Amino acid sequence: MLDRSEPDATPRTAALIARAKRVATVAAAHADAVDRDPRFPREAVDAMREERLLGIMIPAHLGGEGADFADIAQICTTLGAACSASGMVFAMHQIKASSLVHHGLDSDWHRAFMQKVAEKQLLLGSATTEAGIGGDLRNSICSIVPDGDNVRIEKDATVISYGLDADAILATARRAPDAASSDQVMVVIEKHQASLEQTSTWDTLGMRGTTSHGFKLAATVPAEQVFPKPFAEIAAQSMLASSHLFWAALWFGIAGSALSKAQASVRQAARRMPNAVPPGAARLAAAAAELAGLKTLVRDGIARFEAARHDDAAINSMAFAVAMNAVKVEASRRAVALVQEALTIVGIQGYKNANPFSIGRQLRDILSAPLMIANDRILSNTATMLLMSRLDTDLED
Repeated sequence: MLDRSEPDATPRTAALIARAKRVATVAAAHADAVDRDPRFPREAVDAMREERLLGIMIPAHLGGEGADFADIAQICTTLGAACSASGMVFAMHQIKASSLVHHGLDSDWHRAFMQKVAEKQLLLGSATTEAGIGGDLRNSICSIVPDGDNVRIEKDATVISYGLDADAILATARRAPDAASSDQVMVVIEKHQASLEQTSTWDTLGMRGTTSHGFKLAATVPAEQVFPKPFAEIAAQSMLASSHLFWAALWFGIAGSALSKAQASVRQAARRMPNAVPPGAARLAAAAAELAGLKTLVRDGIARFEAARHDDAAINSMAFAVAMNAVKVEASRRAVALVQEALTIVGIQGYKNANPFSIGRQLRDILSAPLMIANDRILSNTATMLLMSRLDTDLED
């Protein structure tokens, strides 16, 4: 865990973690079925609503709880350890919530919508990818088209996060039909406003329960539902940081779950041979050190975001972007390696399905980590930034 439940945790944080653990119990009970079918983790999301976790990032004066990134990350870890897909749904929802919280407070419509999210525990999905551009979030082919007091959007989205189960979708598009591909805006589309024509099925190796099918999305919505700030600002100042940090926390949870199985396997071997060191014990010790390093990486990334979020110069700096990119790339690499090492420690029992030491689901799920906003794309962006900025070689910030 990321240790938000330590004795010095605030009562609010401790209560949030207790609620998350109750959801995790539900998620774990259905995790294998969600993965096998593959189907949306409805029971876990219903439990999130019952525990009122979907609106916790919304400010208190708008009906939420004002949870910070560290609180959200800990819940991602807790849920990820129980069911990767449930944890990913929660993480992706909170990434969208962060866009609202950090960039919607100056808009009457978005403030009212945040109140609705908190009151009704709405689930937020995402439509940022598009046929023809792949996973490049910072470019769009489609555009919003003015239509009186409304805007129209038609988007051929290669994936929409749990699109059939989302209560609202936050979609990106060019600002106008004649705008550059990178001149984007984000618009909130409520479920009753959206027309979804499914074009593909989410039949994947892992993370199967996120059910992120492809759709042709069409909607006409009041123009006030478009975020007042450009998507470039939303992406740089909250969306990419929240994506990298919440995903990294989730991957930490998956890796921790796999290593916990490895630890149980080594303990079982130790009971069988009390006078000998079990074969996997040394590997487990080394993996535990790697897990601790991953924990530090995630916590330091969260601390850096919280320190920069109220400083425009810091949060818009290349150094901050490079640091957030580094968290994502390194966390995904380490988490994959840790789950693979857990499988090596457990051995054939970890490779077999339907037994207490099986690590197959965790391994398939964690292999998505380097692919979600592909590491090569991130490293290419980082390389471009490093051509224009000094490499950070100091221990001090």
